[in-house]
Amino acid sequence: MASLQEQLLKAGIADKGSAKQARAEKRKKNKQKTKNNQGVVDEATIAAQKAAEEKKARSRELNQLQQQEREKRSVIAQVKQLIDVNKQPRKGDTVLNFTHDNVVKRMYVSAEMHKQVTKGRLTVVILGDAYELVPTPVADKIAQRDDSFIIYRADLDTSDNDGKEEAQDDWYADYDIPDDLTW
Repeated sequence: MASLQEQLLKAGIADKGSAKQARAEKRKKNKQKTKNNQGVVDEATIAAQKAAEEKKARSRELNQLQQQEREKRSVIAQVKQLIDVNKQPRKGDTVLNFTHDNVVKRMYVSAEMHKQVTKGRLTVVILGDAYELVPTPVADKIAQRDDSFIIYRADLDTSDNDGKEEAQDDWYADYDIPDDLTW
């Protein structure tokens, strides 16, 4: 199907000159439109690009926060798994006292476990609302991930003589005690 302009030329209603003039006017109008709209388009394009960059930045920030949250949950899951796998069974009637948030807590353990805790071979950790005992190497792994789970950890005691070491390392042994001291 031919254009309207061609049909008018064939029918003799319009001549070639007027058709040429109509095309020229149409081109001029299109040029003026694009010229006038070019400034508007540039501003709109700049605004759109700026909005897209802001959206990308916000999206990156949200993704980073979500990634941190996933890592945090992963660390907590690892710590819980370490505690569940390595917790020691607590049976006994010896009281183990320790502090958590400035409150003295009690745990009943066997005499051997109490000895291991005081020597630093076992560590008290928290799992939910319960306190558990885990070996100190496991507690080291837990502390690497999140040390807020470690509640009580005794200093490592290298001697096996149950307090006899204190008498050997008396810092005051070099001082003379006066004989005339009366109590």
